[in-house]
Amino acid sequence: MNQAEENNIDQWQLYQETKSTEVRNEIVLQYTGLVKKNVLRFRGSYNNFGQMDDMVNQGMIALIDAVEKFNPQMGNKFETFATLKIRGAIIDFMRKQDWVPRSQRSLSKVLEETYGVLYVELEREPTDKEISERMGISEVNLQKILQQRHNSIVLSYEEAINEKMMEVSPLITEERADDSPESNILFNELKSKLAEAIDQLKEKERLVVSLYYYENLKLKEIAEVLGVTESRVSQIHSQAMIKMKNRLKNY
Repeated sequence: MNQAEENNIDQWQLYQETKSTEVRNEIVLQYTGLVKKNVLRFRGSYNNFGQMDDMVNQGMIALIDAVEKFNPQMGNKFETFATLKIRGAIIDFMRKQDWVPRSQRSLSKVLEETYGVLYVELEREPTDKEISERMGISEVNLQKILQQRHNSIVLSYEEAINEKMMEVSPLITEERADDSPESNILFNELKSKLAEAIDQLKEKERLVVSLYYYENLKLKEIAEVLGVTESRVSQIHSQAMIKMKNRLKNY
């Protein structure tokens, strides 16, 4: 253990003993990068419903709350605990803006329903051509819908996953993890179901999901990795989310 890690542990112990605002603020300053990191996950979307400063403020409030409620004696990583809190606060703020146009909601719903119906009828993944024909639109328009709905899909997916993680993760309970086997079972089941859904995606879809959600790359960076346009990445991401949502709906 290096000197920085030892100092960090000492700070947490001191805060647990004193609940000093000054010590709390010192800890908060060490983790402000988590707020920026989570806000940037929604880059390209947040300008539609609020300024970045507003989202950073929401994240900072959540970070302070996380520091005040975190119990290091449980043996969990503060970064994970704080990330769930920060992301939940940002998503809640975004939801309250009601930024998705009604027409886009309608098209997204029709697209998801069409995909689900064709998946059952064909007993396989429907092609873009089959989806567009059933919807009575061109494949070009289908791609436009996929691109436009990227923001709403990101928000819905992030919200669903974050809520599920908050619900089942032992990090959020007051009990120790080893005192809550049900939470651990649900938490592991969630990870397993997500892994199965991701494994069934096409190669490019798996890569986009991995780079976006696990490597935290922005759309522009993913586009550079794949050698495609940023709008194409949005389309691939939308297609992946529709498929995952369809496979996870019963769960």
